[in-house]
Amino acid sequence: MASRTQIVCLCEGRKGESIDEVFINRLMKTLQPDWLRPWPGSNVIRLVPCGGRKEVVDRLPTELERCLGAGGHTTLMVWADCDHDCADPEALKAHFWDEAQRQAITQDQFERVVFILAKDRIENWIEFLATGNTDEFKEGPRVKHHRDVAEAAKKLAMMCRDAKPVNDMPPSLQWSCKNWHALRNRMKTA
Repeated sequence: MASRTQIVCLCEGRKGESIDEVFINRLMKTLQPDWLRPWPGSNVIRLVPCGGRKEVVDRLPTELERCLGAGGHTTLMVWADCDHDCADPEALKAHFWDEAQRQAITQDQFERVVFILAKDRIENWIEFLATGNTDEFKEGPRVKHHRDVAEAAKKLAMMCRDAKPVNDMPPSLQWSCKNWHALRNRMKTA
C-alpha cells in the first residue's frame, strides 16, 4: 500500500456496542478524503474498539508502531472522551504522551497521531450537531438510534468540507476539527 493511506482508528467502546463506530464510519465515508483509495470493497479504515479510555491509552504505542511500520501514509487516529477527570483535550493528549514516552515513542512519531477528543462524550457533539447547542460540562443525552448518530456525522462532515467557522461550536469539537485539518494539509504536501 505504498502510495495510499489507510486510517486506523482507536476508539472507546466495545465492538458493536458503541455509537463511536457508527459516527466514525459515517464521518469518514462522507468526508471521502482524497488521499485514500476508493471506498468500494476496500478496508480504508480499520476501527479498533478498545473498551475504556485506559485501554485506548495503553494501546496507542503499539498501534502507532504498526502504522509507522506499514509505511506510506498510514495514519493513526485516536478517538477518546475527556471525562470528568480530564480538564480538556490538551490534558488528555498529554496523558497519552506520558504513556507513549514510557514505551519509547519519540515526539516526532507521536506528532503523527491525529487526536479527536470529545469533552465529556461524543454524545455532546451529536447534541450540538442536532440542536445547535450543548454543555460539555454535563453528560450529553444518550443517543438511542444509529440513524441519529449517522446524520450528526454527515452534518459534521459537511461543516469540515466547507471549512467555515461555526458559532458556538463546543471547544473540544473545534480542537478536534483543527487536528483533522492539520492531517488534511499534511496529506496534501505528502
